[in-house]
Amino acid sequence: MRLTHFGHSCVLVELGGARILIDPGNLSAGFEQLTGLDAILVTHQHPDHGDIARLPALLAANPQAAAYCDPQSARLWAGEAWGSRFTAAHTGDSFRIADVRVDVAGGTHATIHPDIPLVDNASFLFSTSQHAGVFLHPGDALFIPDQPVDVLALPATAPWSKLQETVDYFRAVAPRVAIPIHTAIVSEPGLGIYLGQLQNLGPSGTRFLTPPREEAVEIPLP
Repeated sequence: MRLTHFGHSCVLVELGGARILIDPGNLSAGFEQLTGLDAILVTHQHPDHGDIARLPALLAANPQAAAYCDPQSARLWAGEAWGSRFTAAHTGDSFRIADVRVDVAGGTHATIHPDIPLVDNASFLFSTSQHAGVFLHPGDALFIPDQPVDVLALPATAPWSKLQETVDYFRAVAPRVAIPIHTAIVSEPGLGIYLGQLQNLGPSGTRFLTPPREEAVEIPLP
């Protein structure tokens, strides 16, 4: 499996003959030049996960790509010409991109504050015919699957999560490899505090990997 992090929550996953881009939002950069994508996935409607200013061009440059998003985003974007490309991904759904099965889970964004209405959030769990639970991108939710996860895209910083909750989630999932995402909301020096604590307090035996931005890293499957 090959992963490329384009900053914040945007990750390109190359797996099982598929190139799948997740959460091309307005705090990420570099994904705009991508072509040859097989799928574009958006976990929820917030602009740091789906940038409606750049999604149309990305979709046009990848006419063959399937596109999935949470149900609320699908309804919000339905009136746009490009919005018709997106299929609503409901909790419990699954779909296939080449040899990758994507299971949709979670369903709801984590609570930011009780006065802020909750929105849909689709967590995406990838498996192949040879390996179950290869990769999990939870979006903005601390979704714990009922199966082992090999590689976790770990939301490291968020206005809806404190460090204790993130560490507890990290330990509960206990992946073989963790890639920190959702990192653009803090300064670079501040991010170091979060990453250091997550690495120190994370589950024993997990490899904590922070790939250089826009550089692909190979992660051998177990």
